[in-house]
Amino acid sequence: MEDFLEIGGVRLRSRLLIGTGKFSDYGLIPKVVTASQTEVVTVALRRVDFDNPAENMLEYLPKEVIVMPNTSGARNAEEAVRIARIARAAGCGNWVKIEVISDQRYLLPDNFETLKATEILAKEGFVVLPYMSPDLMAAKRMVDAGAAAVMPLGSPIGTNRGLKTRELVEILISEIKLPVIIDAGIGRPSQAAEAMEMGAAAVLVNTAIATAEDPVMMAEAFGQAVSAGRKAFLAGPGAIQKYAVASSPLTGFLQEIS
Repeated sequence: MEDFLEIGGVRLRSRLLIGTGKFSDYGLIPKVVTASQTEVVTVALRRVDFDNPAENMLEYLPKEVIVMPNTSGARNAEEAVRIARIARAAGCGNWVKIEVISDQRYLLPDNFETLKATEILAKEGFVVLPYMSPDLMAAKRMVDAGAAAVMPLGSPIGTNRGLKTRELVEILISEIKLPVIIDAGIGRPSQAAEAMEMGAAAVLVNTAIATAEDPVMMAEAFGQAVSAGRKAFLAGPGAIQKYAVASSPLTGFLQEIS
């Protein structure tokens, strides 16, 4: 049986989403997309320059990928909604990652303003993926507001620190019926595999790939790690034991031959 990730009525084979910030050269992006086998790429609207193709991020994306504009820079719901509407009017489609950040030190998402933006944009027909702090009640409200998935952070954005919110994210995975996509903080392919083994539907990675010495090779490694972690989850890992459990009998053999 084929294993798909379905978001907004679209079936995806890849469970790795890629961000496009921090790359030293936009020319790396199509190579990263190909190496990772991603099907969804998120782009900040402020990096889209329609008047200058050389500086227009969209010009570097393969035509077959789903472009998901994000509302980076929005400080409240009103700004996020305006950015999403501009992106759709500019031809970027109806997928949007809601990112509302008013805290400029830790860059933590504002769940309250994110919820308001989610409700407005879902009613307007957007496929809304809200980036959020992993709070169960907030996630449930975003589901009720029409979100297509929820995207809790693994650790603060851009830190490469991994799954510092693991226990909270596990609660969301257990209780939320929509896809739970780990966004922000994943710094190593092993951490992406860990997220998938937990039962996350997907991960979104940007900084860890863009700042690697070899971004293309790192993108390939993340793609493989996400696939391996998903297979491990589907296979059903064995139970964790407190004490050692022998894999072979400890008695009998020597007594028999003596």
